[in-house]
Amino acid sequence: MKIFILALGLSSFLWGNITIDSIQEDHCLQNIEQVTFPSMEFDKAGEAYFSPDGTSIIFQAVPAGQKNYQIYTMDLKTRSPVMVSTGKGKCTCGFYHPDGKGIIFASSHESPLLKEKIDEPPSQKYVWDLTPYMQIYAAELDGSSLKCLTSGPAYHAECGYSPDGKHIVYASNESGSMNIYICDADGSNIRSLTRTDECYNGGPFFSPDGERVIFRADRENKDLLQLYLINFNGTEEKQLTNNEHVNWAPFWHPNNKLIAYTTSKHGHKAYQIYILNIETSEEYRLTYSSTFEGLPSFSRDGKKIAWTSRRGGGAPQIFIADFTLPEKN
Repeated sequence: MKIFILALGLSSFLWGNITIDSIQEDHCLQNIEQVTFPSMEFDKAGEAYFSPDGTSIIFQAVPAGQKNYQIYTMDLKTRSPVMVSTGKGKCTCGFYHPDGKGIIFASSHESPLLKEKIDEPPSQKYVWDLTPYMQIYAAELDGSSLKCLTSGPAYHAECGYSPDGKHIVYASNESGSMNIYICDADGSNIRSLTRTDECYNGGPFFSPDGERVIFRADRENKDLLQLYLINFNGTEEKQLTNNEHVNWAPFWHPNNKLIAYTTSKHGHKAYQIYILNIETSEEYRLTYSSTFEGLPSFSRDGKKIAWTSRRGGGAPQIFIADFTLPEKN
């Protein structure tokens, strides 16, 4: 695999004890802006996805003093976050319907095992638990008219719509190990996309043309995630990365041939974001900092990128930037 990186000199600056190379980042990321803050009563926030028109984001955040993530939306002009989950249980993986009129997210608020614990200090790490009775819900933009799409004691999450809104792809351990599933948008007609035992498959997203699904899996070594590609019908699975690093959170660029993803190749305390051309295997590094950078997502027109970072100091928060494709991509 070739590494394609422009080298135009270094211009690093310090943010507290965090080093950021702004010259290198400026090749693709301009007007970088932090959009969530502790002043919004968030102990941490992350995993943001743009609305179809690019005017708002849906994301998860831990309310101040609490332990578990809830789901929020935020208009990028007013910058006033609105909780759209119930405030109970654990939540993750909010995503907009392609028509911009609804959302889905995963929540355990109806779990029979639910016990509220608001006195535990929040973790400063960005982690997922395979929470039992985590279900996928569809809702209106304001969180009303909740409809549960999955059922049973398993974990169902890591969900996203197909570009036409007719299908949902998600991850679940309902088979005894983590695999990827596709269902119709109303939760019916469930079929498995991967069928592996004793390993993790997750974080799936449909390609912009709806024909393929990108995901992460630890097929060979536990927790050593690599990136994979598979057709919508479950054929022609292809491994995209094969290295000693953790590679996760892949997300498609709208041109249908690039993905952005998070990797540990610079250390587990400084995950960074790269883009990968799935046709040529060329890579390009997007973030240059000495702290966590991850969970990238693009706006539908590809002009914006959102990601989760600790570059602001303290716990993870959400950042947004204008995005320009590097040369040769």
